[in-house]
Amino acid sequence: MMIKKLEGKSMKYSVIIVAAGSGSRMNLGYNKVYYPLNGVTILEQTMKKFESDIRCTQIVVVTEGNDYKQHTNHYNGKIVVVRGGDTRQESVFNGLCAVKEDVVFVHDGARPFVTASSLDRLCESLTCNDAAILMVPCKDTIKIVENGFVKETLERSKLMHAQTPQAFKTKLLLECYQKAFTDNYLGTDDASLVERYSNANIAVVEGDYKNIKITTKEDIK
Repeated sequence: MMIKKLEGKSMKYSVIIVAAGSGSRMNLGYNKVYYPLNGVTILEQTMKKFESDIRCTQIVVVTEGNDYKQHTNHYNGKIVVVRGGDTRQESVFNGLCAVKEDVVFVHDGARPFVTASSLDRLCESLTCNDAAILMVPCKDTIKIVENGFVKETLERSKLMHAQTPQAFKTKLLLECYQKAFTDNYLGTDDASLVERYSNANIAVVEGDYKNIKITTKEDIK
């Protein structure tokens, strides 16, 4: 696949914000992205990071439309609301079908702390790569466990935590998603599909430890 050269500062991109989950681990009785954090929903805080980036021309929010209207009802010229699927993978694919730009970022709706500098680094990486993801070095020792016993300790210097946004040339990601559905393959993140179904190198971009995904109530304390 030919790489289309783009300038990081002038690059235009669409972002898919995945916000279709139930958030059962928060025990809220509703989707966690609509939890008010400092008076503003988690989802709105996430969206604002991309609304303020002039390179982002389209925000595709994948969520239940009625929930969005009830809890947020936030619209402007950038925002498109798309219904989610039964799995995250189906939800992202639904969002991909609405994307208009040649570059797409995929971001968790429950990651409201992504920084502008992280977005800058992703855009810069996409000037010479087809795919790039935010990552931070693993701080903890990771062990493989089988049947309740430690089998192996992994080399920590080679381990990193993947974050979002993950950024791709739109055509590449769409092709990989279509192949995954044909195979009935369910990946753990978007990059895993690109790893499996393409020869594209996925660039590692420096992330930020503050860019956490809000999963439990402890994450918002």
